[in-house]
Amino acid sequence: MGVIKVGTSSWADQSLLRSGWYPRSASTPARRLGFYASQFPMVEVDTSYYAIPVPETTQGWVDATPDDFTFDVKAFSLFTGHPTPVAVLPRDLRPAAGPSRIRRRDLPERAYDELWARFRAALDPIAAAGKLGVVMLQFPPWLVRSPAAERRIVELAQRCRPWRVGVELRHGSWFDDDAAADTLDLFRAHDLSVVCVDMPQGHPSSVPPILTMTAEPAIVRFHGHSDAWGEGGDKQDKFRYAYAEDELRHWAGLLAEFAGLPDELHVLFNNCCAGQAQRDATRLAQLLAETMLVEQAV
Repeated sequence: MGVIKVGTSSWADQSLLRSGWYPRSASTPARRLGFYASQFPMVEVDTSYYAIPVPETTQGWVDATPDDFTFDVKAFSLFTGHPTPVAVLPRDLRPAAGPSRIRRRDLPERAYDELWARFRAALDPIAAAGKLGVVMLQFPPWLVRSPAAERRIVELAQRCRPWRVGVELRHGSWFDDDAAADTLDLFRAHDLSVVCVDMPQGHPSSVPPILTMTAEPAIVRFHGHSDAWGEGGDKQDKFRYAYAEDELRHWAGLLAEFAGLPDELHVLFNNCCAGQAQRDATRLAQLLAETMLVEQAV
């Protein structure tokens, strides 16, 4: 049986801080992370998607967590093709003029390479402590399957090596009909972990929850099933979802059965709204423990 680590996709979003999930004694960022790490063995860092942290910050994360804690770190938005506010770039790398949001093509090669160097420097303390799980490449919903898109995924993954890489795709073309087998073969060939996503179906950004292993670790992310997922839906409302007991029991059975394949399975709740992700992650971890005890007794 492989190791299953259950956590959430944030420990510091504002709705969580306001929810009362943290005790009053967790009055500083370090104490909050320390408390979080006493409840869960891993977390997904999403702040790195919005801005590249400095190494002093990530060293603080390392210092606030136990030796066996794991961080999956989301790549900076500009790297994965999302329009990125110029204001979040380091001052010395900002274009002198132009739009308020930019993409990769708007930066000189030197500046782009330097951004990667600073992102890697930020991850160095986590990796040196043995706490880096994967670098998470989350691509936008408009990344349609094509040879060029495949090359882009591989090129970005190479910039992350020797660290492990997880890839979340958000366009159905990657998994339509025969494309699914080719996509999974691509991931296996380049040692990339495909991210299985539980999310609403029937939208352009929907991908099916394919629970399979293409590389270590295996990764599952839970987005929930909000009715607001359609185009134009508010981002907060998209992830405002509470998993029902029967849904969590169903997934506990699937994950317990699947966990014999990978050495490590990362399970992350992204329904981040006022502590709901933490509550659902806690309950799933309990159900997984119960399910595995039953299986061992049989």
